Amino acid sequence: MWTVVLSYFLLITTVSSEVYFEEKFPDSSWEQNWVYSEHSGKEFGKFTWTAGKFYNDLDKDKGIQTSQDARFYAISRKFPSFSNKDKPLVVQFSVKHEQNIDCGGGYVKLFDCTLDQKNLHGESPYEIMFGPDICGPGTKKVHVIFSYKEKNILINKDIRCKDDVYTHIYTLIVKPDNTYEVLIDNEKVEDGNLESDFDFLPPKKIKDPAAKKPDDWEDNPTIDDPDDTKPEDWDKPATIPDPEASKPADWDTEMDGEWEPPQIDNPEYKGEWKPKQIDNPNYKGPWIHPEIDNPEYTPDSDLYYRKEICAIGLDLWQVKSGTIFGNLLVTDDPEEAKTAAEIVKEMQAGEKKMKEAQDAEENKKAEESMASTTKTDDEDEDEDEEEEEENAVPETGEEHDEL
Repeated sequence: MWTVVLSYFLLITTVSSEVYFEEKFPDSSWEQNWVYSEHSGKEFGKFTWTAGKFYNDLDKDKGIQTSQDARFYAISRKFPSFSNKDKPLVVQFSVKHEQNIDCGGGYVKLFDCTLDQKNLHGESPYEIMFGPDICGPGTKKVHVIFSYKEKNILINKDIRCKDDVYTHIYTLIVKPDNTYEVLIDNEKVEDGNLESDFDFLPPKKIKDPAAKKPDDWEDNPTIDDPDDTKPEDWDKPATIPDPEASKPADWDTEMDGEWEPPQIDNPEYKGEWKPKQIDNPNYKGPWIHPEIDNPEYTPDSDLYYRKEICAIGLDLWQVKSGTIFGNLLVTDDPEEAKTAAEIVKEMQAGEKKMKEAQDAEENKKAEESMASTTKTDDEDEDEDEEEEEENAVPETGEEHDEL
């Protein structure tokens, strides 16, 4: 019995999850932990602590919001260093574009411990960049970018992000078997293999540079029939003079030149003659360039591996400010993240309810203002009519003799 209990305890201990970083911005002390960049040459905006204009829970839904239009934003926080060797890595956070964003980023970046927080900028090296990016109708995507051998490797798939004004939770799961998943609001929107979906490595196979298509290779399935000949009456002009046209009666040859009837399509025109096609007896099918193993390809089972992560940051540009970031989580347990993200449906329901009420109130005020303006205009017209009647000269009906 004790052996079973001990084994169970060891199993639980072995598989216990670890939360490397979590930030819910519960109070205004967040500014003591986060560091603004002071990188020269950039006009950086500030974040404010708020739940926004509409929310589900005023206290629980607070995050940090971009507050100035047309600004760069660069802020970060460090935490104890960790590695995801042989373990999953989960990055999760919430984004709320309540300003109905037109162009700007909504992503986060993970950094190693070399990050100079006060010099954070767009070219600062990072380990992972993940999250939504919107700019006009053409760019509404979820970025998934990994650093690999000092290069930033972008995903080869197009993952569409949410573009409404409500809170959404984005989740990236990177697994030690070199696979990944992207979730939005706890629903999987993409998954795959890191080697297949990212250009980490050169291709396994390349076209054999020594191979070339034989000169006598026939890759046309049909050929001209050598026995087919063009009919003698085939060649006809595309247009002919209109036989029903006649020279106008007022046509002056000296002034207008020689009259020529207008051209019309020739009903007997058959177009360019081409011999009929027959099966090519020498057809061999399309020639496929032989491939060989790429000598530059070396497999890497550690594409997922991040040797050191100890900082998270927001490094982005926004034209129209108002995005709220919150519920940041970095862990090795997908189930931990799934549980944490379950709040999103309740948040969305509360936000929609409050926003709909606000919109209804604004519409009511607008209608009342319009009605008031219309009533004032009508009253002004009535006053003008009364004034005209008062100032009108009455007709006496008397006749006056001309002097």
